[in-house]
Amino acid sequence: MRADRLVAALMLLQTRGRTTAAELARELEVSVATARRDLEAMSAAGIPVYPQPGRGGGWALVGGARTDLSGLSAAEAQALFLLVGPAAAVSGEARAALRKLLRALPRTFRADAEAAAGATVVDPTPWGERDRRRPELVDRLQRAVVRRRRVRLVYTDGARERTERLVDPWGLVDKDDAWYLIAGTARGRRTFRVDRVEEAEENGEPAERPDDFTLAEAWREVVGDVERRRARTWATVLVDPRHLAVLGDRFGRHCHPDGTAADGRARVRLAAPTPLDLARNLAGWGGLVEVLEPAPVREELGRIGAELAARYAAGPRP
Repeated sequence: MRADRLVAALMLLQTRGRTTAAELARELEVSVATARRDLEAMSAAGIPVYPQPGRGGGWALVGGARTDLSGLSAAEAQALFLLVGPAAAVSGEARAALRKLLRALPRTFRADAEAAAGATVVDPTPWGERDRRRPELVDRLQRAVVRRRRVRLVYTDGARERTERLVDPWGLVDKDDAWYLIAGTARGRRTFRVDRVEEAEENGEPAERPDDFTLAEAWREVVGDVERRRARTWATVLVDPRHLAVLGDRFGRHCHPDGTAADGRARVRLAAPTPLDLARNLAGWGGLVEVLEPAPVREELGRIGAELAARYAAGPRP
């Protein structure tokens, strides 16, 4: 018998305790004769399954014996179903996989695992925005990663330079609903924004991948490099302590409290790529924030303030 039918038959027996050849045939979409031969083959192979004749009979595992196909502990099963459950709500394949895995779990784990699968719904769409759909290109690139096939990319970078490249796809990352491809190139490892990929086609050649490569570690290095570039300019500001949480939420990891000034205001270090970026982010705070240094940020704020005053000081347009 086929291995997939063996697994399915075992899952069915574990779930129901007893089944008939006709029930198994309907479940596996095979003939009754084939289902009966499969059950007999399982018994001959040493799996403790036996037939019970008469009304209410069928095939069952001897003494309730079972084979735990998952090998998961109760805590591991709950953690897995908590993680995969939200994906199953939007993916037919994930939903089918979850059902099969649920059948493979010991009966004592099953109720908690099923509850965990439905305990969380993930809605990634912000209020007021349209539903977000994963780009079809992501699926194509994922297949190339799994199949380990080289991909020809047509890519437009941040400087709007359009190039064609042959890459070895190593992995994909979803960062705040923006997808990135980490790949090997003739110049080493590179990261590509998927929304800048115009074309992506497998060329049939096997992709090379370093033996010691791990996607999680590679992405940590990418994040560290990007965040360092995003923090090239630092400023020291003073703000009322009650606004510190809001400022921290706005600047995230680039907001570092730095003690208290003599007047009781909180001293904070803030970072952004350029003085102009810092000034634009702080201009909306008006007089709630005072920038002590550096001078370029203060100058940019003065320039923005002068532009606003010139635009609006004369009052509304007629």
